[in-house]
Amino acid sequence: MRVENGVAYPEGDLTLDHTVGAMKEGEACIAGGAGAFDLSGLGPVDSATLSLLLNWRRAASAQGRALKFVNPPESLRALADLYGVTELVDLA
Repeated sequence: MRVENGVAYPEGDLTLDHTVGAMKEGEACIAGGAGAFDLSGLGPVDSATLSLLLNWRRAASAQGRALKFVNPPESLRALADLYGVTELVDLA
């Protein structure tokens, strides 16, 4: 996952099979100063993706920092709505 100017760019599939590695990568990006994740490069997503985003938000909060998610795919917005976590995930 690349980071530019404090923004992390996860890319590709972010489904259950890929979340463990992505979780660690994202946490490293947050520890390195990333304050936002640009989700425009994501491929398929599922409910595990929502869990991952909430985990990243908790990791940032534990460091006393806010975290933004920008440019989410419509499929991720729809999942957040379906599961009633839109406000928790806060997809901009």
